[in-house]
Amino acid sequence: MYGLEGSLAEARTIAAAVDAQAPAARVALCPPTTLISRLAHALAGSGVEVGGQDCRAEPQGAFTGSVSAEMLADAGATLVILGHSERRAYYGESNAEVAAKVEAALRAGLEPIVCVGETADERQAGRRLEAVLRQLGGSLPEALAGQPFAVAYEPVWAIGSGLTPTNGEIEDVHGAIHRALEERWGAAPAPILYGGSVKPENAAEILRLSDVGGALVGGASLTAAQFLPIVRAA
Repeated sequence: MYGLEGSLAEARTIAAAVDAQAPAARVALCPPTTLISRLAHALAGSGVEVGGQDCRAEPQGAFTGSVSAEMLADAGATLVILGHSERRAYYGESNAEVAAKVEAALRAGLEPIVCVGETADERQAGRRLEAVLRQLGGSLPEALAGQPFAVAYEPVWAIGSGLTPTNGEIEDVHGAIHRALEERWGAAPAPILYGGSVKPENAAEILRLSDVGGALVGGASLTAAQFLPIVRAA
């Protein structure tokens, strides 16, 4: 829940840098819903994609305050983040609800970025992989077969804390996700992003780790000065 009209200037600066020196990775910005249409217009023709932060599963209905996948697409989004730890924690979203939202995103032609991650209690109890794989299995519907999507591993305890797992922990989880995707679909069909206090100081090291296919960036994406070094590290 960050971003007002003035944020568009930062986004234009990011897009100009991306277009001037195309990075090896895809780059997308996922602003609050109020900015999606204006951001899509501002970045039209650039190398930066625009996504939403959440959607409801239904295409329309009496759900005051909610946004459908079709609305996001109509506003100019091409991607949507689903199952973010804050949605799961603050709004009680279940794996089944996330899976329904994924199907909604596909219905509207959006590429879903599906988030999974363990809490501090699960980590301390030694149930990190169990928690992540349970979320993964329950949040990815069969409708994803053959469709573009991404999985983002974001340990809940690391979000906004400035803390990150060890490199070994990141590789363990990403490797487990890779194997689970491969077992389910015959090949690892999606990039696995790491999210959780990604910043310019640690991005290059994290992005070099085995099975890390990108980054889901939070607070460091709010300014060009913080975000562009992460893009360049990819």
